Amino acid sequence: MGPLDEYIKGQLNTRMVRLREHLDDADTISVVSPLMSGIDTEVRDAIEMNRNKNRKLAIILQTPGGVVEVVERMVDVIRNFYEEVIAIVPDQAMSAGTVLALSADRIMMDYFSRLGPIDPQIEKDEKLVPALSYLKQYEKLNQKAAEGSLTTAEYAMLRQLDVGELYQFEQARELSVELLIKWLSQYKFKNWKKTETSKKRVTERTKQTRAKAIAHILNDPERWHSHGRGIGIETLRKELKLQIEDYSENQPLAEAIRDYFSLLMDYLHRQNRVYFIHTERYFS
Repeated sequence: MGPLDEYIKGQLNTRMVRLREHLDDADTISVVSPLMSGIDTEVRDAIEMNRNKNRKLAIILQTPGGVVEVVERMVDVIRNFYEEVIAIVPDQAMSAGTVLALSADRIMMDYFSRLGPIDPQIEKDEKLVPALSYLKQYEKLNQKAAEGSLTTAEYAMLRQLDVGELYQFEQARELSVELLIKWLSQYKFKNWKKTETSKKRVTERTKQTRAKAIAHILNDPERWHSHGRGIGIETLRKELKLQIEDYSENQPLAEAIRDYFSLLMDYLHRQNRVYFIHTERYFS
């Protein structure tokens, strides 16, 4: 590790400690990365190295998304050690990153933060491609074929679609929805006892029904039109009825998050890095 890295590590650790003081001394980890194979192992190593007796973890999350199976393994690691998880999104946690954020007990955002549609991604030709885009196109072409209105060019496109890959895309979509429903019900809704309007008792079935409704909206490409479209805190609160904490309402906390995250992202941009995991004892 060079002198600059050592200096930045010291500065980031100082600012992380300051941030932790506003989070009831929760263990804290930053994950800035596409969620691809290998990042789950790094998260495991970082948590094992940094873990104290605290049963609360705060995750500062910055990601364009990735593979939902990797997210599942990350959540398994996190929940093996922690009873309460806070997801902090200063900028964006898209696609599979949204699934990860919604696995937390609490989510903190501000007006600038964005989650996204839970359009799972698949590794194809060493790139991540959004599964729902392929599935939607396949459904449209199939419909046109059934109606007898398929053009020659569209017929050629339909023939090029790999049935095996389409099956993978369908399974990725189903897994994203399944995990979201499971984690929302188990963690985000765990303290939901009565409905706000009618004050009725909330049952496990109520939680499942609410989670399914949220998953359906986030999994609807027609609603969001774009895989990369960000969903802000007001839409999440009003349309999805999700309880999201606006950390800008707590000025000391907001300043601590901005101070830490700004330095972190400036360092990564200067180093041209897109993968980074940081705790007070882990810097990679």
